[in-house]
Amino acid sequence: MTTSQAIPDNDRPPPVRAVFSAVTWKEIAYLVSNLPLAIVGFVYAVVMVAGTGVLSVTAVGLPLLACGLYLSRQLGRLDRARARVLLGVRVDEPTPIPGPRRAGGFFPWLWTSIKDPVGWRTVLYQLVRLPWGLLTFTVALSGLFVLWPVLPYVVRLLANADRAMVRGLLSPSDELERRIAELESDRGVVVDTAAADLRRIERDLHDGAQARLVALAMGLGLAKEKLLEDPEGAAAMVDEAHGEVKLALQELRDLARGIHPAVLTDRGLDAALSSVAARCVVPVKVAVDLPARPAEAIEGIAYFVVSELLQNVSKHARAQGASVEVWRAGPRLLIRVSDDGRGGASTSGGSGLAGLAERLGAVDGIFVVNSPEGEGTVVTAELPWRDRA
Repeated sequence: MTTSQAIPDNDRPPPVRAVFSAVTWKEIAYLVSNLPLAIVGFVYAVVMVAGTGVLSVTAVGLPLLACGLYLSRQLGRLDRARARVLLGVRVDEPTPIPGPRRAGGFFPWLWTSIKDPVGWRTVLYQLVRLPWGLLTFTVALSGLFVLWPVLPYVVRLLANADRAMVRGLLSPSDELERRIAELESDRGVVVDTAAADLRRIERDLHDGAQARLVALAMGLGLAKEKLLEDPEGAAAMVDEAHGEVKLALQELRDLARGIHPAVLTDRGLDAALSSVAARCVVPVKVAVDLPARPAEAIEGIAYFVVSELLQNVSKHARAQGASVEVWRAGPRLLIRVSDDGRGGASTSGGSGLAGLAERLGAVDGIFVVNSPEGEGTVVTAELPWRDRA
């Protein structure tokens, strides 16, 4: 995730005590182990940088540098694991460098690997660790004999410097890297959601309107054959086909309403949500206070979020009434849907609410469910406001 200057509360070690605690012994072990590992890391960093620098004039120099930086990342992974076990420092793993196929070819991968900030900061970490490791090894080991009364305080001071070094040099790059990881996850959610919607539309067409139209074509074909022999029978079949056409048109309208309702396109959220509320089995109060219409994508998501929530109210809430509120607060579009039903709704367990939370997360939205048992449900959703083009 992100590198932060503030230390999370659960990363803070307990207060120092004169009597050695388990945390102090772990810190001593970390400081003593700094030297042998620092020697290995320093030798590797010097050989890698010097060797690839000399070979950079050849065809193999840059690929070797890319591989060397990749191995530096692996050394950084070991150092993060050691800091996590002995110092309690929780640092997220950086985003892996994509392979040549995902990067778009060998040369894009090579360029991305060579300019990898995580790999270079790990090399810097290995270089500065040798003098620091020598200092911590000497102080921690000799302090066990000559600094016993104050050793916990000295060890804590040195360990905090190590904690800062790990957070500063071995953490993921910055906010950009966190956003990249989030966008990769959100892209998968969007792709899965779009595929599920396409499958639903295909299924509805195949099982509904398509089957009805096939039966209609067969009926009209039989009516055509009977037109001369049995005009009355043919007329009855045409009349029946006319009824089938009406039903097919209604099914197609319902399907189109599920994709994007015409009332939303023509009249906006207020009218569209009022239409959804009118179909709910419980009375619903709708209040929409928007200075203008948002972008079509945001408006569509807001509509389907409210529609899905009111369907849940109809099916599961056992409520006597519900309310829908939509308003703008600065750069956000806020939605609140509440009911006085039985409560107990949750986004866990693969429920429909979990799917809504994923859909909103894919567009930087927020989805919060407050549903204590027996006290009704309040769902709050936030979407980024974008002006309509």
